[in-house]
Amino acid sequence: MRSLRFALGLLTVLPVRPVEPTARLGAGALRWAPVVGAALGAVAGGLLIGLAALGVPPLVAGLLTVGFLALATRGMHVDGLADTADGLGCYGPPERALAVMREGGVGAFAVVTLVVVLGAQAAALAELASTGPSAVAAVALAAAAGRAGFCWVARRGVPAARPGGLGALVAGSQPWWVPAAWWAALAAAGLALGPRATIGVALGAALVVALSWHTARRFGGMTGDVLGAAGELATTAVLVAVTSG
Repeated sequence: MRSLRFALGLLTVLPVRPVEPTARLGAGALRWAPVVGAALGAVAGGLLIGLAALGVPPLVAGLLTVGFLALATRGMHVDGLADTADGLGCYGPPERALAVMREGGVGAFAVVTLVVVLGAQAAALAELASTGPSAVAAVALAAAAGRAGFCWVARRGVPAARPGGLGALVAGSQPWWVPAAWWAALAAAGLALGPRATIGVALGAALVVALSWHTARRFGGMTGDVLGAAGELATTAVLVAVTSG
């Protein structure tokens, strides 16, 4: 329960009583992350269909829902996506890439990545706005699948790219089977929404695996920013897959 409380305090804006961060709590929090993601996604899905019921144009409702998810997570995952894009886009050794990610500015790679990823999320949510309860389930599934990616990024054998921060706290803390089990369970749950949802979970998992492999080589390990990037990419993959075809 302390790990769940830590996960809620770390991954949401809920006013949870803080706990002293430890490697053990960090590892437990990542295993709870898909549950926290599913809850956030369900609330976001409810907001989406509520806005649609009020007559808000679908694309506007989708954009507002994306904004809600960013606010509900303190913008942490979106910021991680932007920093990872800038780090991957720069030239030089790993130290240079990590320095770019620490600077806090937003470069061209970050801007383009945010426009594409968040735009794709908003457009997919716009397609879901008129589907009623199915939208709640789809957004919850997408958010949970994205957070399952955290566990893969922090799997055993991948060191922290730099000391300090969330990355160093959770690096190497997850057996490979934890994210695999989460993705398998979510893929099975997605069958209730149709085969496209299951395919979306598989695509999201593949994106996370590829991102983790590339960033570990480029940065010399994993960082907290890569966690956020993995979550946003996998979430997007599920939302786009669900609304395709």
